[in-house]
This record gives sequence, C-alpha cells and structure tokens, in this order.
Amino acid sequence: MSKRQPLLWSVPVCCLLALACDRGQTQNPDETDAVTEGEDDDLNSPTTTSRWAYPEARVSPQVDDLHGVGVADPYRWLEDLDSEETRAWVEAENAVTFSYLETIEERAAIQAKLEGLWNFERYGTPWQEGGRFFFTKNDGLQNQAVYYWADKLDAEPKVLLDPNALSEDGTTAVAGLKVSDNGKLVAYALSDAGSDWKRWKVRDIATGKDRSDLLEWSKFTRVSWTPDNKGFFYGAYDPPTEGDEFEQVNKNQKLYYHKLGAKQSADKLIYADPEHPERQFGGQVSEDGKYLIIDVSVGTDVRNMLYFAKLGRGGALSGAVVKLIDQLEATYSFIGNVGSEFYFFTNLDAPRGRVVKIDVDAYAKTLASSKAEAPAPKLVEVIPQDQHTLQSVSFTGGRLFARYMVDAKNEVRVHGLDGKQERVIELPEPIATVYGFGGKQDAKQTFYGLMSFTRPYTIYSYDIATGQSEPWREPTLAFDASRYETNQVFYESKDGTKVPMFLVHKKGLQPTGDAPTYLYAYGGFNISLTPRFSVPDLVWLEMGGIYAQPNLRGGGEYGEAWHEAGTKLDKQNVFDDFIGAAEYLIDSGWTNSEKLAIGGRSNGGLLVGAAMTQRPELFGAVLGGVGVMDMLRFHLFTIGWAWVSDYGSADDAEQFQALLDYSPYHNLVDGTEYPATLIYTADHDDRVVPSHSFKFAARLQAAHQGEDPVMIRIETKAGHGAGKPTAKQIEEWADLWGFLVDQLDMTLPEGFPED
Repeated sequence: MSKRQPLLWSVPVCCLLALACDRGQTQNPDETDAVTEGEDDDLNSPTTTSRWAYPEARVSPQVDDLHGVGVADPYRWLEDLDSEETRAWVEAENAVTFSYLETIEERAAIQAKLEGLWNFERYGTPWQEGGRFFFTKNDGLQNQAVYYWADKLDAEPKVLLDPNALSEDGTTAVAGLKVSDNGKLVAYALSDAGSDWKRWKVRDIATGKDRSDLLEWSKFTRVSWTPDNKGFFYGAYDPPTEGDEFEQVNKNQKLYYHKLGAKQSADKLIYADPEHPERQFGGQVSEDGKYLIIDVSVGTDVRNMLYFAKLGRGGALSGAVVKLIDQLEATYSFIGNVGSEFYFFTNLDAPRGRVVKIDVDAYAKTLASSKAEAPAPKLVEVIPQDQHTLQSVSFTGGRLFARYMVDAKNEVRVHGLDGKQERVIELPEPIATVYGFGGKQDAKQTFYGLMSFTRPYTIYSYDIATGQSEPWREPTLAFDASRYETNQVFYESKDGTKVPMFLVHKKGLQPTGDAPTYLYAYGGFNISLTPRFSVPDLVWLEMGGIYAQPNLRGGGEYGEAWHEAGTKLDKQNVFDDFIGAAEYLIDSGWTNSEKLAIGGRSNGGLLVGAAMTQRPELFGAVLGGVGVMDMLRFHLFTIGWAWVSDYGSADDAEQFQALLDYSPYHNLVDGTEYPATLIYTADHDDRVVPSHSFKFAARLQAAHQGEDPVMIRIETKAGHGAGKPTAKQIEEWADLWGFLVDQLDMTLPEGFPED
C-alpha cells in the first residue's frame, strides 16, 4: 500500500509556494507527496490497469492554507455544478455507470420483485381538524401518496390533494401540509425535483380549488394557523441569488404572518434576529389559540431556545415576545398547555429526557419586575427521567402519551397530567417502531401506526378511556413475514462500549460464514434507527441476504450522552462502532469480508466513506448515498453550516485536525485496493450538495488500484431523497441491489422473483 496521500501537505505554510514550484518535492517524501502542476496524469491513473475506463477528471493545483497546513483540493472545480466541464463529467460518469449496470442480468428480476412487493395499498395515520378526518393513501405504485378527507372516518373519502397530477414524472411532491382549525382550508407546500425549497399554496377543501396565495423561498419550516382561520405563521429566507439557488448558504431565516389573500410582500414580520443570522424560527399556535410559541434553533444543534407571546387578532401579538428559555443549554419541545401552564419535553439535567411544566404568565410577571439579570423559569417536574430514553410526548385526550426507546425498540406509556402512569400500551409486536397518538386535548379516540422490519405500517385506533386498540388499516402484500426472524445482539466497540444491533434473516438460518450481508447505519444528529419497514430491505431478504442495523453512537437511542459521544472530537467513535459491527458479523460466522456490503445515506454516506477509507480490506462492496464527503468545506454550502453542532468546523484548529483525520475525500490513498463502490447522489440535492459525491468519486477513481468498479450514479430531477417518486426509487434500488449481486457474487434463490 502506498503511503502517498496527495490531498494533505503536512508542511509549514511558508513552504507552499516553494513546493509548488519544485513540482512535488516535499521535506519528507516518505510520508507525503504534493499535488502540483505536472502530476495530473499520475493522479488520474490507477497504479494497476483497470478494465473500467473512467472519464478523465482534470486535476487542479488548488491548495488551501488551513491552520498552517496546506490541504490540496484537486477537484474543486466540480463544486461548480452548472459549469460545462462539470456537466460533461456528470454525463460521462453516468454513461460508464449505467452501461455497466445494464449488463447485470439479475437486475431485471430484482426490479420485477421490487415492483411486485411495492404494489400494495398503504395508508398514513389519520388526524382530525374541524370535525373532518384526513389521511394519506397510496394505491401501490403511485409516485406520490394522495391526501384524502372525509366527514366521517367510515365515509367515502374525497381527494384533498393529488401530487401525482402536479407533474408528469411525479417529481413534484408535497413537502408540508397544515389544515386550518375549522377544517375548511389547507396550506400545503410543494417541492420540485427533491429540492428543500418549498412554495406554499392554500386550497379550499370543499371545492378543491386553490386560492391566490403563493409563498416562496421557504424551507425548514412548518405553518401554524391562527384561531380565526384567516392566516398562518411560517418561516422564509430572502430570495437567493439567481442561478445559485441550490448552493447558496441559507441564513437569516425570518418568521412571518401571512394573511389570506395578501401578497407575500405584504406579510407581517413577526420575528427576526439579524445579529444571529444562523438562528431559525418556528412558530406554533397553542391549541387554545391564546399563545404563539417560537422555537429558536441553531442549525442541527439539538439544543434550542423558546420564546412566546400572547396572540391578539389577525396574527398580531398582544404583547412583547418573552424569552422564556434564552440559552442554548438543552432541548425543549412544547407539548401543550392548560391555561398558562405549559408542558415541555426537555433533557435539561436529564440526558434521557423528562417532562416539566412552566407557568409562563407567572414567569412573564417575574421577568417584568426583575431589575437584575433575567431569572431562569421555575420548572416543575411532571414525568421524571427514566432508565430508558424518552423519545417524544403528545398531549391528547387529557393524557400524556410518552414514547420510550428500550434498546432502540418503542414502548408507549400513558400518564395523567399529574405525571402518574396509568398504563403501558400492549403493542402487537415487541420489536417495533410506533408513531402517532396525536389529537386534541378533548379527544376520545386517537390513532397510531406500528411497523417492524417485516411488518408494513399498520394503523390502529385507540380508545383513550378504555385503552383498547383496534386495527384500522392493515396492509397486505405478497410477502410471508413468518419465513423471517429478527433478533437483537450486542457487541463491543473498540473502546469496550456495548452497542446493540438488529439482525434480520431467514428463520432458522445458522452462521456458515458466507451469507451475503448488508450492514446499514447512520450514527449522527441524535437520530435513532429503530425497526423500520422497507420494501427494498424485504427484497434483500428475499434475495437470500442478511440485513444488519447497528445503533451507533451519535444517534439518540440512549439519550443525549450517547449522541454527544459521537460528535465533534469524538466522531471517530461512530466509525469504530460501525467497524466493530462488521467485525462482529465476521467473527460470529455470519459472513466474511468478500460477502459483506455496507450502506448509508447523508450522514450515513459519510459513515461508509470513512469506514472504507480506514478499513478498505474489511468490506466487499460499498453503497454510499448523498454523503458528506468533504469535511473541510461542508459548512460553505446551503444548510451545511448547521451541521457544525455535530461535526465541528475546519475553522477551528483542533476540530480541523479531527475532521481531516477522517474526511473521506482527503483520506483516499493512491495505490490502495478499495472495495467495489457505487456512490449515488442527485443533481438537485440542496441539502448535501452533489459536489461532495462528485469530488469523492473522481478522487476514488484516481486512487483505486484493482479491478472492482468504483462508480457514481447521478440521478436527475431528484434531491436528497424526500418526495422521490416511487418509480425512481424502484429504479434506484434495482441498480443498488444489482450492483451488490454482481460484486458479492450472489446467486438469486430458485424461483426468484415469482417465489
């Protein structure tokens, strides 16, 4: 293995110019070599001839001075997404990739299986507004789910909104929706080609006709109606520079009130903070319509602040905004209120979460009379911290429904407003994920949905008084779940930390050391990977594979301490946990390196990128989706700055070194044999801009020694993943599973896909 790492010059800044002129000579050639003019051919050609003719990617002499270290960025030009050179490179890469994928004989059978299993009727959890019921339904292969409404739950539903009629190819999706309190109007957001940008419209529910309202340049926001149903609060940004809509940094969000029928330019500014451009504001009207709660967040930091104001008429505030929580010290989430007593979820002094209440009117009076520094509000504990992690709480039917994670599996407990536990809901399946339990404070009935790795999202109605559950919609599909089993194991990471992992496979399967295994994880931003139903994962099981899902540090499975243990200077723990999962699967006899594939998306794309650069010999194949691959520049595009709370920033000297140590793009080494790799991204991804994947793929193709393919698949008219049409999902997964079948040398079971 070559020691040459051309993306880093570990030399004093004063030497950079001299090194460039010396055409690659360094002070310590045994450890590093420089990227300079004249070495383009060397960098763009693998040491061993490959049977794959990758497109030529120009190598530039770009070098950045970061804290006294020169860091080369030879593919910086791929950040210009609209340049002719980048577009030509994208076309050429797709030509190579799709030419190869089309040769995989099993791909057609895999696609047929995906279509067959995906084609089942499925519903979303219903909710109620103004005496009307609302829910989503997909007949099977519709590109987008359709929204319906009905005056009674058992009545024939009417179409509220059909996204499939908005574009011929299904790439326009509903990205947000909120029904007015009287159930007569709906504000809904549309997203084109997977972009995070939303445009809000308003529809009359009875007539199905849109009003004139149109709000643009909104993202990362919800809307909340005023009790008079004449307008709503929403967040928006100033219009971006024309031509830079998908790359420009998103800061200075503002909270507005929109009055129905008015032009967006006339909307009332409710709150902004130009001194803190990174702050984001979400407005929520309390159920009684008397208060506006303003959630103040900073990017993806799990900590937030909370302000509130009393509401007058027409979206006007009847008093000043009160800063209830004005420090980034913990997570706070508004649950509901009874008069001036507000209930909150928080992890303040409780890393696994608890419920507290605050008398906000009493606090406002104390604050007004205080002549010294603003006092902290008095928190009254309602539900104390438990040994298990409290994931969320809803206030419905006079009860608090508390959803816990017990080793990454859900348990739901019902409490009174005094905090006393009334019951634990008996769920139909023990290893499952649960959503729902929403509704008004006077509701008699609520709904929840449950899913597992092999059970599709099944919806139940729940009688709040009796605690009885009844199935409301139970999907059926051409899949026999009884043939499979799910188990949870625990393994030790590098530092001895015990990490849980779910294993799903054919019932009775015994370790033989050669089972094709797909290891998928995330590990970041306090996001928990609980059991989830996925048609592609079912197909993988039907193909004879094992599905493995570990719960890495960086997630929220065991509370804030578990999350923090996988952030910033401790981010390497996440990669160690993932590598530990791979080693467990091999050491336990389930699989071997040649049969082990790893996958992840977004932060999970970073995960697999770091794992394959640190332990390339450990994996047989890699699927890296929309990943953050350049850890030194992620904060310079769109919403990337918001991830500093988890990753840290290259602007900080200590964090820079930690980021550089694992940044996938910067840790590819010439002459290394990397696993077969398929990077996949989308040209309209304005969350993780595709230049991350572009640069990583170009560098990987230059560094890789070996005959296994290292390719990139670039979807057009698509974004980070939300709202992706069913047809595009099926095509994408047929390619991904086809790639693994070919590279892991899998043999599909007899009778597949019909069986």
